[in-house]
Amino acid sequence: MSMRKQFVAILGLLLGAALTPAANAQQVTGKQLQAGDELAYQLAFQRGAQAVIWGAPAASMMGLIKSAKSQLGAVVNEDIIYFSKPMVSRHGFLTPNNQTPYVFSLMNTKGGPMVLEVPPASPKVVFFGTATDTWQVPIVDVGPEGEDKGKGGKYLFLPPGYEGEVPKGYFVLRPATYHVSTALRPIQIKGGTLEEAVAYSKQLKAYPLSQAKNPKPNRYIDAFPKTWDTLPHYNLSWFEDLAAVVNEEPVQTQDLVMMGMLPTIGIEKDKPFKPNPVAAKALDEAITLAYAEMLEYFITPGKGFAPYWSDRQWGAPNFPREVLESGFHFAFKDQYLLDHRAGGFAFWATWVPKHLGKATFYLMGQRDKDGKLFDGSSTYRLRVPKDTPAAEFWSVIVYSRTKDSFAALIPKSERVGTSSYEKAELKSNADGSIDIYFGPKAPPGFESNWLPTGQDFFLLFRLYGPEKSLYDKSWTLPDVEKVS
Repeated sequence: MSMRKQFVAILGLLLGAALTPAANAQQVTGKQLQAGDELAYQLAFQRGAQAVIWGAPAASMMGLIKSAKSQLGAVVNEDIIYFSKPMVSRHGFLTPNNQTPYVFSLMNTKGGPMVLEVPPASPKVVFFGTATDTWQVPIVDVGPEGEDKGKGGKYLFLPPGYEGEVPKGYFVLRPATYHVSTALRPIQIKGGTLEEAVAYSKQLKAYPLSQAKNPKPNRYIDAFPKTWDTLPHYNLSWFEDLAAVVNEEPVQTQDLVMMGMLPTIGIEKDKPFKPNPVAAKALDEAITLAYAEMLEYFITPGKGFAPYWSDRQWGAPNFPREVLESGFHFAFKDQYLLDHRAGGFAFWATWVPKHLGKATFYLMGQRDKDGKLFDGSSTYRLRVPKDTPAAEFWSVIVYSRTKDSFAALIPKSERVGTSSYEKAELKSNADGSIDIYFGPKAPPGFESNWLPTGQDFFLLFRLYGPEKSLYDKSWTLPDVEKVS
């Protein structure tokens, strides 16, 4: 067995159930590989792994769109998908929030410009969220922190290369792709209720510009009762999603080199994805390698995340200033930051805001006070200070390290996170701080403060309405401590 094949075999043992073998990949034994096939195999293996890293944001988004159609029966450009309650463990999303419901609009401008009509913020509910293109480049933020400033309005998305007349009265956007996907959260403020948040979500509208004078009513699909799985599946189906991106979207200049490599693995514009048996086997192993590389990038300090405080393990997204200023195009000086875009972002998240940190701030927790990665068999404690600088609320959520979603934790448990919304139910310390526990079993007397961990995990601590003391770092969040 070659060094490469030994490495892949070991990866399979280490990652275990995190990866699903490609059921439809035709098996090719070593004896069947002739000299020419071995060269083709090596080339497909190398280019396949690179294609995964390059295509991570687009394949993830295309998979989400396809799953909305197949699992919810959603029709692009016609339906609005909402959640009547916050997501729970059965919903397969990359690092979702479980404290507020969501509402989604999926549009395709290939047939012409599309309008997203956003209601004015109410005294009890406001939208927070972003519209993104297929490559997950944020197009525009929506709500009080977006273009409408909470006053509501009509966002007009034009197809790539559109040269037609542009009417007045719209926030006009020109995305680089046809597909436009919007995810919004109705944030409850000033005593707002879940019922008010859901009712507000159902005021969102989407329709073709051609129907602007008399829009067809949207159908509103409640996704909460469903098991909506939008997670990337690292098998041959992942390449099917990438092939759909290549076929349905215009080619951008920065992607021309990769477009020249993709035919090697059976992906070519205007052609169906049908890899030959040699390429299919190579891709099955290539995606295992690419997954491992992105996971390594994600968990390695200084790569995807950098320490937010010099004396703490908590990290913040390690985006160079140029990436932030460019609106997350990941173009930086003389290179395109493909690894950073994949392992540092698309591997674990979707819908990054165009203006990161303005309405919410994320702190990533992967390691305990001693610098060791969290494991699912131990119990940990986080002490949340009384003076946490979040004008709206704070939350902490547990995610599986292998799936980047709480869907992979204890399946029957809907306890995946907690927040200051639930302060009355949480046991507080004498100084007003709150201890949150993570582990396989609840510590006696702290059942209300416990979040279950079914496997190795990481945390996201979110601050909504982040205040000055967070940014000037005069406030600090204590490290997570291992208690047993």
